[in-house]
Amino acid sequence: MTDRYDGVDLLADHSILLAVPAFLPAFLIAAVVIVIAVRDRRRGDDEDPPADPDTDKED
Repeated sequence: MTDRYDGVDLLADHSILLAVPAFLPAFLIAAVVIVIAVRDRRRGDDEDPPADPDTDKED
């Protein structure tokens, strides 16, 4: 494959392995955020939201 390019040295022949340390923490953080969001979404609102006393007043 490199016969056409004399003097070319390939330094990274496994680029995926070199990229894993950079992207793995980002994927882990995204997975944790998604799991927490799904868990909270399934749980739903158990409590009624507090009534805002300013909205009950009529002008």
